[in-house]
Amino acid sequence: METEADLVPSGGVTSPGGFLAGAVSAGIKYSPGKRLDLGILYSRKPCAAAAVFTTNKVKAAPVLLNRERLQKGRASAVVMNSGYANACTGRQGRANAVEMTELTARQLKLKPEDVLAASTGVIGEMLPMERIRAAIPKIVLTAEGGHDLARAIMTTDTVPKETAFKTGGFTIGGMLKGAGMIHPDMATMLCFLTTNAPVEPDFLKQALKKAVAVSFHMISVDGDNSTNDMVLIMANGMAGGKAIAGGSRQAAAFQRALNKVCIYLAREAVRDGEGATKMIEVKVGGALSSRDARLAARTIIGSSLVKAAVHGSDPNWGRVLAAAGRSGAALEEAKTELYIGGTCLVKSGTPLAYDKKEVVKHLDGKEVYINLNLNLGKAEATAWGCDLSEEYVKINAEYTT
Repeated sequence: METEADLVPSGGVTSPGGFLAGAVSAGIKYSPGKRLDLGILYSRKPCAAAAVFTTNKVKAAPVLLNRERLQKGRASAVVMNSGYANACTGRQGRANAVEMTELTARQLKLKPEDVLAASTGVIGEMLPMERIRAAIPKIVLTAEGGHDLARAIMTTDTVPKETAFKTGGFTIGGMLKGAGMIHPDMATMLCFLTTNAPVEPDFLKQALKKAVAVSFHMISVDGDNSTNDMVLIMANGMAGGKAIAGGSRQAAAFQRALNKVCIYLAREAVRDGEGATKMIEVKVGGALSSRDARLAARTIIGSSLVKAAVHGSDPNWGRVLAAAGRSGAALEEAKTELYIGGTCLVKSGTPLAYDKKEVVKHLDGKEVYINLNLNLGKAEATAWGCDLSEEYVKINAEYTT
């Protein structure tokens, strides 16, 4: 009998055994003491590690550095900062990312190549290395420090995003930074996942790709993706037992738990989208293929017109069908069936009479559910996003000022 992963109360990246974290206020962008902005995630035991990075052709220095170091599939720590992204910073930016890992390695008595780096914030600004040099030795690592670390990587986020699930004798924890520049094929986010499960490196890499495909590749806030995006997983094996490899029963349990953690964090990212007042969930069913289902769901959730209609609680359902129709997915209008909340608005491609007040009431809520059945096959997919508000424009019109 398959067991469901159980939520760990107040869980986060240090919930799995052997992981420690901590953060300080280094004054990277704001005055020292104003907010946490520099931290470290560390495993007492070397980890199998894998990551998925941004598809943007403009990549930040930490992304390029990490891609090189993760070729060996191992890591023991990550040093991370908010405030400045260390993107579009040339050779000096690369040198600064390397120095951050060297400073951290010295502090933790590790080899620099076993330390990764991550940055988020304003593009094109150099990191204030003198402040970072002074602050790294002040970071105290504890089993409870994951909560501070989750706050340290926030930029326009209004809340930290953390979770952990336990199943089959192991735990998977995670934290995420992300509120804007969120769109499928990675989003402007940093996500760090940890587990004490013993996992074979090749399987870990494949499991992460599958989890990202059903979570972080299925969210959209504003149609942009960033230069720094990274989802990293570290597995230290401290739960003991045989290494989990592909095809085993433990592999299936691990995949389910990892998917659950990633979907939870993905939903929290769009719930906290810049200026957002509502979370939107779009389910597309009856597609000819999984690819078609994903294309349609992602296009609908990424539509500015759909987002604006939801913000105004306007049941303008034609925008949903129009988005699906341009998605590239196979679609026959005469077979489509569309629901908003529990109300069917379109059946067999034909508009139905419906209670507009009931639909508006649903759209007025904090969570909006749109269900489109293409009635062509059996494939389905779910995507998540948020409404597009005036506050989003204000936040991004004043981001560097």
